[in-house]
Amino acid sequence: MNEVRRRIAGEAWAFRARVEEEATLRFNRLAGAIAAFDPDSPVPALMRRAAEDERRHAALCAGLAAFYGHPVESGRDAPIAPAHLSPRAAILYEVVAACCITETESVTTLTTLLAEALDPRVRSVLHEIARDEVTHGRMGWAHMAREAASSDVSFLSPFIPAMLAGAAGDGLFAPVDPELESEDLPRDGVLPHSKKRAIFTGTLEGVVLPGLEKFGIDAGPARAWLAAMAAR
Repeated sequence: MNEVRRRIAGEAWAFRARVEEEATLRFNRLAGAIAAFDPDSPVPALMRRAAEDERRHAALCAGLAAFYGHPVESGRDAPIAPAHLSPRAAILYEVVAACCITETESVTTLTTLLAEALDPRVRSVLHEIARDEVTHGRMGWAHMAREAASSDVSFLSPFIPAMLAGAAGDGLFAPVDPELESEDLPRDGVLPHSKKRAIFTGTLEGVVLPGLEKFGIDAGPARAWLAAMAAR
């Protein structure tokens, strides 16, 4: 393996390890917050189980980052909802961003990677993570359904673009160096940049936005954001 490919893979797995660690902290916090205002909800138990999944995922990703020679930074948990939202609305914001959007997109990415010719150690890690991420996405939609049954959740509509921007990160819609488009990257669990962008967009248009619309959330602002990003 050349050094460029090793560096890209190491950075990707180190980033995943930090994200998984942050998810551990976030899910434990959200579980406690939801249980406080909706004690009959099954979601807190699912989130606590998901937090343990993410802790295990973080260790697996850190192991691969080390294999590729890259250090891992510690993750941290910080609420991401706008400060003016009520506590309950802020929790819904975070659940939608972390589960309905990020975890749903993650499932598609993992499924795509598992169809590639992978290094055996990479395949083992991806397979274990993919098995859990499906449930992590579903628990977000389960919380959304409970909230929509008792209140109007349409207020989320103008906030969805910010959630999408957070999930996409700074560089997803930006031009990249040719090395990030290499067809050799999937073997190490990394998608070429253009394919990663296509999966992100396709998952939003085919799964996430229609799902939000079923709960009365106008996806117009989100689609406008996607169109603006694509135009770049």
